Amino acid sequence: MTVCCVSANKRATNPNNPKAMIQPFINRIQPAPKTPTLYMKDYWVWCGSAIRGDDGRYHLFASRWPKTHAMVFWATHSEVVRASSDTPEGPYKFEEVVIAPRGEEYWDGRVAHNPTIHYYKGKYLLIYTGATYRGEKPTSPERDESNWDTWIEAWHSKRPGLLVADSVLGPWKRFDQPLLLPRPGKWDSIITSNPAPCVHPDGSLTLVYKSTNVRHTADHFKGRFNLGVARAASWQSPFERLSDSPITLSGSSNNHIEDPYIWWNQDHYEMIVKDMTGEVCGEAQAGIHATSRDGINWEVSKPAKAYSRTVLWEDGTTSTMGKLERPQLLIENGRPTHLFAATLKKDADGIPTHSWNMVIPLGG
Repeated sequence: MTVCCVSANKRATNPNNPKAMIQPFINRIQPAPKTPTLYMKDYWVWCGSAIRGDDGRYHLFASRWPKTHAMVFWATHSEVVRASSDTPEGPYKFEEVVIAPRGEEYWDGRVAHNPTIHYYKGKYLLIYTGATYRGEKPTSPERDESNWDTWIEAWHSKRPGLLVADSVLGPWKRFDQPLLLPRPGKWDSIITSNPAPCVHPDGSLTLVYKSTNVRHTADHFKGRFNLGVARAASWQSPFERLSDSPITLSGSSNNHIEDPYIWWNQDHYEMIVKDMTGEVCGEAQAGIHATSRDGINWEVSKPAKAYSRTVLWEDGTTSTMGKLERPQLLIENGRPTHLFAATLKKDADGIPTHSWNMVIPLGG
């Protein structure tokens, strides 16, 4: 079993390696298999975080919600599931629902999304975004006047949470409080979501999260997303923010980014993150690669692009995906080996028709 990153305490203990080699992430991208990693005919499938379990097999934790509703209803209907495979590439077979609704009185009682799975000394740590809202689930298949208020209430209640188990198969201990709350009057006053943890060998955790100080409206989000960073001494300890401000990318905090994934590489953090507008990497909704010594100040790599929405398949063809987001890595023996991402196809009118999780092997 491997841990996702090397302890920050070791950054100054190896004089023979004062700075690990920073390889452009996009150079690691290999041709991808066309077979979906996880596809469920009757559900929208999103997110996707894989780990090799104590049974020697690979387990993918993903989000799903029924296709009876439009895709946007992840905010009110999403649940977290586990699927398994003998190989990292899959395809993965559905096994069970891991995080289901448990009542509107709980902070995460109605919605679970954004799962990311990690391991530390006999404990599997499943971090996710939870949400809740009052009343019945929206029954209309489209987001309209009958369910706008419910959707908005759910979206604004997003918080990161944690499940813990001794086995990747569970049973999972679920907690009644989120890991991190929004701060009224600050840049992160509305939500704390899209959690990206790095677990160090000393048991401490660094957590990057998404937030904003702009409320979502019924039609669309009119603000910009930034990322914050917090630290905890262990999974049983409270998180404390490392900075009062958002992280910076090459000195700028005026970014519009989401879906981070971070890991530690010998003496620095690395991050891949979705570029909402293409302002940083040059392609809207593609990925940015950046590095940091402290988790607060990040330098955009050269090239900045970590991955493109245009995918090269194993058969030599290419496709530009409607979406390619929520990137997460499988790391084995300290090396990223596979990039998992959520993707979808759209019809001629730009309406999503189906979604799945896909995998891109990594070299280097």
